[in-house]
Amino acid sequence: MEKLNPTPGSIVTCRDRSWVVLPSDRADIIHLRPLSGNEDLICGIYQSLDIEIEAIAPAQFPLPRPEAIQDRVAVQLLMDAARLSLRSGAGPFRCLGRLSVRPRPYQLVPLLMALRLSTVRLLVADDVGIGKTIEAGLIARELLDRGEVKRLAILCPPQLCDQWQRELQQKFQIDAVVIRSGTVSKLERGLPSGDRHIFEYYRHIIVSLDYAKSERRRASFLTHCPDLVIVDEAHTCARGNSGDTSVQQRHQLVQQVAAKTERHLVLLTATPHSGIEASFLSILGLLEPEFEQFDLDRLSEAQRIHLASHFVQRRRADVKSWLGNETPFPERESLELPYRLSKEYRHLFEEVYNFARGLVKTADDRLSYAQRRGRYWSALALIRCIMSSPAAAIATLTRQASKSADVGELVGDIDEDLLGAYVYDPTEQEQATDAAPTVVVEQGQQSYGDKERRKLRVFVQQAEKLLGDKDTKLQQAIATVASLLQEGFNPIIWCRYIATANYVAGALASKLERRGSNIRVLAITGELSEDVRENKLADLQSYPQRVMVATDCLSEGINLQEHFSAVLHYDLPWNPNRLEQREGRIDRYGQTISVVKSYLLYGQDNPVDGAVLEVLIRKAMQIHKTLGITVPVPMDSATVTEAVFKSLFERAPEALQLSLLDLLETEESPLNQVHQSWDRAVEREKVSRTRFAQRAIKPAEVEQELVESDRILGDERDVERFVRSACERLNSSLIKKKQGWLLSSPPQCLKAVLGDKQRTISFTTPVPDGVEYVGRNHPLVEGLARYLLEEALDNTSNPTAARCGLTVTDAVDKRTVLLLLRLRHLLETTQHQGLLAEECLIAGFTGSPANPLWLPNETARELLQQAEPVNDLPIGRKRLEIAQFLERIGELAEELRQIAERRSHALSQSHRRVRNITKEGQVRVKPQLPMDILGILILQPGQPKVSR
Repeated sequence: MEKLNPTPGSIVTCRDRSWVVLPSDRADIIHLRPLSGNEDLICGIYQSLDIEIEAIAPAQFPLPRPEAIQDRVAVQLLMDAARLSLRSGAGPFRCLGRLSVRPRPYQLVPLLMALRLSTVRLLVADDVGIGKTIEAGLIARELLDRGEVKRLAILCPPQLCDQWQRELQQKFQIDAVVIRSGTVSKLERGLPSGDRHIFEYYRHIIVSLDYAKSERRRASFLTHCPDLVIVDEAHTCARGNSGDTSVQQRHQLVQQVAAKTERHLVLLTATPHSGIEASFLSILGLLEPEFEQFDLDRLSEAQRIHLASHFVQRRRADVKSWLGNETPFPERESLELPYRLSKEYRHLFEEVYNFARGLVKTADDRLSYAQRRGRYWSALALIRCIMSSPAAAIATLTRQASKSADVGELVGDIDEDLLGAYVYDPTEQEQATDAAPTVVVEQGQQSYGDKERRKLRVFVQQAEKLLGDKDTKLQQAIATVASLLQEGFNPIIWCRYIATANYVAGALASKLERRGSNIRVLAITGELSEDVRENKLADLQSYPQRVMVATDCLSEGINLQEHFSAVLHYDLPWNPNRLEQREGRIDRYGQTISVVKSYLLYGQDNPVDGAVLEVLIRKAMQIHKTLGITVPVPMDSATVTEAVFKSLFERAPEALQLSLLDLLETEESPLNQVHQSWDRAVEREKVSRTRFAQRAIKPAEVEQELVESDRILGDERDVERFVRSACERLNSSLIKKKQGWLLSSPPQCLKAVLGDKQRTISFTTPVPDGVEYVGRNHPLVEGLARYLLEEALDNTSNPTAARCGLTVTDAVDKRTVLLLLRLRHLLETTQHQGLLAEECLIAGFTGSPANPLWLPNETARELLQQAEPVNDLPIGRKRLEIAQFLERIGELAEELRQIAERRSHALSQSHRRVRNITKEGQVRVKPQLPMDILGILILQPGQPKVSR
């Protein structure tokens, strides 16, 4: 072996310790890892071209010592520890060894699609709750592990940054920093001295779109942008038709990211098609500019195939049963919850409604266009806040009622997008606006007279008297929440405005929280910082029963399914897309109850609620029920809602008693045109789903590789067997409970890492609330495997997991030897030289080492797991048997070399199968010899003792 260039995968000694050599991208640095596989102890040894700074010499993997002999279970424990310690698995999906989540088979389809592309440009548009974060994480982890990318950036709305950080760290072992306004100062203090930029220094970054898109920061981000970028909620980056500067900036940022043709780009959204064709095409154009010019209704077959290779979109129904694998998505039970306004509240509503209608109807020619539009927006804001709650009305109107202005005062141009953010429920924006619509009312006030201002003051006084018992909407909500809690549900109450959320949370808390109670009620709104929101969520999750009152600052992208199971729409959204976003927080994969409940709270005698419900919400729900997906209204939210209110405002005063079906009675009515346009969008969506169905990747092609990966890395059953057996041998046994396993206290060797707390764990997903999922990379599994493997390789006299054993069993009728082997392979492709991959295998034979008769692989595995002892031999006899076998183990060298060659050939075939799917270049797999002999188990045939 050359002094400066030992072969990756070989074993060397350095600093009085044995190591495995890892690949290095620098000729003067040799990377070494302990024999146990502990990646925390990887080190780099600098080798000067002239001077031997560190002595490195070739070595052999040490053989077991007969003195450490134990039983079969201890040997099985060693094998499990070795398999579960593997990180660079030898299968064709390198990422699977580093995951702390077990992906559903359908979630590998975007990964296979990504690997087909020389530069990944992919739009993942799977339905809400299918698992787009996991699908994107798989792509990122695989490209990192293959060495095809060095750095990763996530661009997402600011409220999703912390969630992305947790998901990457906990599920994919990717440590990333969050860069947004609230974290920048601390991160900049951590930069080394010199001219280093925050976007350059940190390897993996999660950046708020709002932060990166600004003129001040965009150039720096683009200069130091990583080679893989994932954009979450990508629909917020579509090119807008309006003059919304923020929307345009987001689109320009991602467009400039995509302009570097060799950069990998993954876009994620559950609603790629807002119903506006140009917006959808602008998203597709980020993948490849030519896509933006496509006519989606007249695609050629070549265009369809080309686009389909970059675009995956599936409903739950498409993946619920895939590869014979049932994914437990919850069912959604949608219920309408009507209430009637109290006499006092009804009076106030009618007063405000007539006042608002009057603002619109009496806007004469003396007013400018801007003033007339200001009155219109002011009318909507008044209606929206008075419908939401007395608290929202008071918060909006108190300051306005005392202002004064001249009737003829001129106003500048109206910012329709800004005003719409306060009144409507636009989903195209990066962040929901939940502040009181004070600024909107101010637009109308530019043309108010003293009479109108007096009315506003009266409205405030009337609203103050409605707080509490006179508010039947609030009382209905309290009763419903109490009922849900009694049934075992943990509900989220969705409100439009901060004032309403705080008002509702306060009322619920005073009714439900009692001294010593297990119920916790908290409001989470946009007025809170990201850190405070996180702390409040953590506080809620610590209670057995919890109620979260939230505004739409949490309705997009946040995963809440593990801790909440019902929703109550306290305020009906004026955009059906927002309804789906809210309900998608709990109605998604990972929800542990089979049926989630959704309540629509609406006023029976409120014509605005009725119009929104009849014209928008019910139709959206019916489309979702029929197609299994959301089809957005094919117009922007302002256009649709304006159609609703135009119909209401233009009616005679009897609009308060109007049948909502009357609003659709003529073909020319704005609402009827909305519905016709929506129906056409539904038909287009049906055709699109058929046209872009993912037929190129067959389920069976994925299944074979998953089976192979499980064999190499271990599946959930292997993890459970290992943890139970290891904990039992370390005097910390698991106790079976209804919802999992109780671990009263971690083993002593792990307390420094895991603490001493009691926990309930499960080895399968999804897990119930309060139960911790333990996968192969969970700290418990990782810690146990590392401890047992290092203890065994240190050749201590009485290890917990043994490297050799002898068992007398009736499972064999001939003396059988099982070898626990670890093999390293070098993977070489046209792009990369010398990637290291590892696997563990069990080889069994009968006969002598000079003439072995090898068992089928499956038989050897079953014997290791199932050969129960029926008798025993003296310890001295067992040690002698092991020692005699070790003296002859060299006779197996050629046989073991052939086993290694066959395994490399089989892995080559596995890689070839996957690369035939992904159309990548082929992989050459070369075994690194000799294999490590981790352990030896001798099975002696015998019969049970006969008791006298």
